Amino acid sequence: MSVVLPRPGDPAITPALVKEHGLTESEFERICSMLGRTPTFTELGVVSALWNEHCSYKHSRNTLRTLPTEGAAVIQGPGENAGVVAIGDGIAIAFKIESHNHPSAIEPYQGAATGVGGILRDVFTMGARPIAMLNSLRFGSLDSARNRYLFAGVVKGIGDYGNSVGVPTVAGEIVFDPAYDGNPLVNAMCVGMLREDELIRAKAEGIGNPILCVGARTGRDGIHGASFASEDLSEASEAKRPRVQVGDPFTEKLLLEASLELIRSGHIVAIQDMGAAGLTSSSAEMAARGDVGVTIDTSRVPVRETGMTPYEILLSESQERMLVVAIKGHEQQVREILFKWDLTAEVIGEVIREPVYRVTEGDRVVAEFPGSALVTECPRYDVPAEEGREAIARRAIDVGAIEESPEESDPAWTLLRLLAAPTIASKRWAYQQYDSTVRTNTVIGPGGDAAVLRIRGTDRAIALKTDCNGRYVTLDPRVGGRIAVVESARNVACTGARPLAITNCLNFGNPTRPEVFFQFREAVAGIGEACIALDTPVTGGNVSFYNESPTGSVHPTPVIGMLGVIDSIEHITRSTFRNAGDTIVLLGDCTDEIGGSEYLATIHNAIGGAPPVCNLDGERALITALLEAIRAGVVASAHDCSDGGLAIAVAECIMADPDRTLGADIDLGAWDALPLRAVLFGEAQGRIVVSSGESDLVLEIAARNGVPARVIGTVTESAAGLTIRAGGKVLKVGTEQAAEAYHMAIPRIMDTATQSAAIEVTEGVTA
Repeated sequence: MSVVLPRPGDPAITPALVKEHGLTESEFERICSMLGRTPTFTELGVVSALWNEHCSYKHSRNTLRTLPTEGAAVIQGPGENAGVVAIGDGIAIAFKIESHNHPSAIEPYQGAATGVGGILRDVFTMGARPIAMLNSLRFGSLDSARNRYLFAGVVKGIGDYGNSVGVPTVAGEIVFDPAYDGNPLVNAMCVGMLREDELIRAKAEGIGNPILCVGARTGRDGIHGASFASEDLSEASEAKRPRVQVGDPFTEKLLLEASLELIRSGHIVAIQDMGAAGLTSSSAEMAARGDVGVTIDTSRVPVRETGMTPYEILLSESQERMLVVAIKGHEQQVREILFKWDLTAEVIGEVIREPVYRVTEGDRVVAEFPGSALVTECPRYDVPAEEGREAIARRAIDVGAIEESPEESDPAWTLLRLLAAPTIASKRWAYQQYDSTVRTNTVIGPGGDAAVLRIRGTDRAIALKTDCNGRYVTLDPRVGGRIAVVESARNVACTGARPLAITNCLNFGNPTRPEVFFQFREAVAGIGEACIALDTPVTGGNVSFYNESPTGSVHPTPVIGMLGVIDSIEHITRSTFRNAGDTIVLLGDCTDEIGGSEYLATIHNAIGGAPPVCNLDGERALITALLEAIRAGVVASAHDCSDGGLAIAVAECIMADPDRTLGADIDLGAWDALPLRAVLFGEAQGRIVVSSGESDLVLEIAARNGVPARVIGTVTESAAGLTIRAGGKVLKVGTEQAAEAYHMAIPRIMDTATQSAAIEVTEGVTA
């Protein structure tokens, strides 16, 4: 071991400084025991970066180990930059979802943009070319000017970065709920394609092999960004704006192309994104994976600011950077590839036999840790878990006793209100800012049940979707976790895809609170149960804790990113009705369930009752039956029934695609024994609305698979509008009327707000 002394000018290590770095007293004692001395300031920064929640998963790792992660298609599961699955013919898909919540809360444009950049790098460091982006976004009510600002900034950040890099944004979800006031959720998912033999991992190996820093130069932006992501948001968080990284998508594009060329060149053995915790995390984790020692010289790191200390260089989260382990003697070839793309490539260290993690500043050793202790000896916590009283009380609410408002005597009024609810309404305002067709592989883009991209050179396609209903998880986290998985599976199945695997982004509050950890533990259990039932293993993902504002925790929101495979492009199926005269079939059954529904939230401003029952055997049978019917060529369209219930699903089928509107005549008299609002707007699971010119065969296939199915109506011409007979009443709205409510709700809110802001600015200038 080397002699490590404090640098001149470093602050003294005090309890206050330790606390400022987010370390507990016991964690500090663990560090001192590991080193056999008091850490230097640089060492304290290194441990703070690696042992924060965002990097170490110290409150979640034990629970995550219960998830199913193996499957016939899985090539790489959790533990790498991204998961990788095989889809046949030697082709593999790399995919992952991650959060950038806290940065987006204080700087929405850069927070969202750098979230996109980070997840892109996670995928192309596996050797995969990114082919698609998705996102899962949560904001507070659009009645708030602050939330409109966050929404607009996040959407623009996502669009500008993805569009500039040239990767299409093809799907996602956007939810608005007061629970996310003060703490929006911004989750970004990237999907890439590679040949199985092109896979590379972030594992340092080869004694004497050089370590290079490649890409952009290092600055002071983003220092302690990972630590910032591991604390509650508060009124003081605005002061931490400098911890938000600044992205450059044009440099990212160069880095993408350079990295893929480098990987395929044969000159390197490992590559790792410098994301959260920057150089510290990438170098320590690569060393630990390879069970080798490394030495890093911070004086050799290319910087863009003068006077940067080792502490700053190690903890910087400057974007568009990679750490590479090259083959000894191939340094010049690596430089030439990077220089060709106008990027830096400098040797900053090497892989060593001595089992240490050593950081120097020229000849001075400024930090040194034994072996892989930084990674392997991070504390792991099992904290108390107990369901919160508020959740229990909410679930116990008798939602059936909530009286209907006088306006609800006309179910058309309720339907139009729900169609205009921002969570249900068309998100075209957002996704029109994204390029969804660049690279020309997108078959179904934003607005469908799931995105579909064809795999060039094959007859295959993939389907992609993100899903989660935070209200369900709030009311019953295990059931909510199951539903997040099965809903995403139903959505990809509606396109003709077989659900294959998932990635997840688990967004929760402070895990040290028993009620929050209970939510987390139970939601993970539910996700695991659903993944086992559907044979969709978890390939990786992200945990984001401390999603809290001064008003409390967000809804627990375990977002699922689902990947499905379509074996023949002939089987690609769309969600909207295709032909007047087709028969409409409901696969599944209606029930008396309105707990946790959008109906209750929008019409009655209430969250309560039990969430809908999730029958995993029934969901598996439903997907099997649907895919059999699609492959038999008897399904014209298929649309998952979820938020807003059956009436909303049918309305979307006639007008969600503004270029192809139709009508529908529906009879739900078979469920007249149930409350009307449950039939129309209840969110019973396991239901899919199918249109077909051969409904008898659809019914036959459903029966063979044990799936309830019933003819509920006929597709009509657009001029006929939507008619639904149920409970002795007739709901009737025009297709154009429904479309106006659905497509114009968010533009009306956002455009009016923009105009009002412009007027205010003008008046302020002319006053």
